[in-house]
Amino acid sequence: MSALIVSCDTISSFLKTPLKMPRANHHAKLVTLVLVLMPMFIGFAIPSHPTMTKLADKGLSYLVFIILALIGIELSQVEGLGSQIGEIALYVTILSILTIGSGLFALMLFDRLRPWHAKKPSVKSKEHRVSIRGSLAQVVCVVIGMVIGYFLPDNYMPPENTMTVMLMILILLVGIGLKGSGITLKEVLLNKRGVEMSVIFTLAVLIGGLIFALMFSEVSWTKGLALASGFGWYSLSAIVMTDAYGAVWGSVALFNDLVREFFALIFIPVFMRKYPSAAVGLGGATSLDFTLPIIQQSGGLKVVPLAISFGFIINIVSPVLMVVFSALG
Repeated sequence: MSALIVSCDTISSFLKTPLKMPRANHHAKLVTLVLVLMPMFIGFAIPSHPTMTKLADKGLSYLVFIILALIGIELSQVEGLGSQIGEIALYVTILSILTIGSGLFALMLFDRLRPWHAKKPSVKSKEHRVSIRGSLAQVVCVVIGMVIGYFLPDNYMPPENTMTVMLMILILLVGIGLKGSGITLKEVLLNKRGVEMSVIFTLAVLIGGLIFALMFSEVSWTKGLALASGFGWYSLSAIVMTDAYGAVWGSVALFNDLVREFFALIFIPVFMRKYPSAAVGLGGATSLDFTLPIIQQSGGLKVVPLAISFGFIINIVSPVLMVVFSALG
């Protein structure tokens, strides 16, 4: 389980669509989707081995910081970024309210209409300490990348396809980590409530993305859906959105999903008693890894299988939706 906890946050960190291909080219979109998802299938296909899983976890941990630094470097190259800070903050604020609020409201309603009665836990889990410092470290990495990018000569800038390579490595390691975690697709899909939560959460958050698009004329409905599809997976959404819409929108996606992580760490214990499904859903994709410890601490071991089922599905759905919606325009 610990292997999965590390890998998925990192997972939650990198799926992206960095191939800079013409958007009108449908073949290019298909290739992009394949390049994003194929490494995960390869990771699942590789026979599981404890040593390989540990190496994948470690690699993911370092890869997250490298990718966030690269995003910072890209941001540093945006002309007039300072004048857009206020606009970015506005986008992030509204998008966060809509995506977090819509998912939270839908799952609270679900808890009201279909109260959850937990069965005895069948999953063992260790105690893990959770610190908000981990989230702050991600922001620091982006800032460091921006500083590096500001002073780095043009000749030393990372090659154009660097992000594509990083993304593929990330997804491969994620697949290995998921396979090595011992969680099977059968176990995930047999948790009926976890599946129901995933569907409700996904639809509700996407509605939030559509509302966001309706509020801003410069945001198409596909862009609104793509931005909403990060589901808390900040490293992944930042990469995909940066590639699809530029560094400014990549930063909007990054901070939107980081806000979800901060919000989840603070409010999961608040909602857990009366609204366990909503509490688990607050973490989005991170409920499988980064926010899982606090879910366990506030809800007990009985809620862990639910969080794992929900988080696993969201981690699979998120990259697919982001790539598809961003490819559409």
